[in-house]
Order: sequence, then C-alpha cells, then structure tokens
Amino acid sequence: MNAEDKRRLLSALCHGSIFFSSLLVSVGIPFAIFFATEDSVVRSNAKAALNLHINIYGFLFFILALAAIPVFWILPLIFYALIAIPVLLWVCFMSFIMPIIGIASVFNNPSKAYRYPCIFHFFK
Repeated sequence: MNAEDKRRLLSALCHGSIFFSSLLVSVGIPFAIFFATEDSVVRSNAKAALNLHINIYGFLFFILALAAIPVFWILPLIFYALIAIPVLLWVCFMSFIMPIIGIASVFNNPSKAYRYPCIFHFFK
C-alpha cells in the first residue's frame, strides 16, 4: 500500500468513525490514529473528527441538561420549540451527512485535510 492510499484509508476511517455505535470506539479511533501516525494530513483529519465528536456530544449534553430544569409548564414548550428542535436537527445533520461529505472529500483530494464547517474547533 502506497502512502497516498494509506492516507486515504486512515483519513476516511477518522471521519467514518462516528458511525460506530460505541462512544468509546467512535472517539478512540481518531484519537489512536492521531497518535499513531506522523502524516500531517491524517493528523489534521483526526483532529477534525475529534472536533466534530466534541461538538455533537457537547450539544447533546447541553440539550439534556437544559431540558432537566423546567421552571414553569410553558417554559419547556418554548424551549423545545425554539432551541431543542433546531439543535437536534443540526446534530442529526452534522452526525450523518457531514462525515459522508468528509469521506468523499478525503477520497477525492487526499493531500488536503477536510475541515468541518459550522462547528467549534477546539484542536487547531
């Protein structure tokens, strides 16, 4: 396997790791690839995948934490209509569609790292 094919495979594995059901496995794969490889493009793709995981699980935790604190009976309805539903739709889009776009981008241009839009980038 040449270097470009290895780069494609590892980068696609980083972006596709979100489709594994276990949180430990889906976060562990890009984390392990980040420390196992010395290729800068693969490391950038692993950081992008980790940033996506942190954003998705952070937003889900945020929604669950806010939903657990209802003050009045009307406040939860407003909360779910204005905040929770759009955030959950964003999480669904970011966890299913964006990794597929990332995998396609890695296969089309393996020399450039894919960076997810519309997320907070904790690892630069």
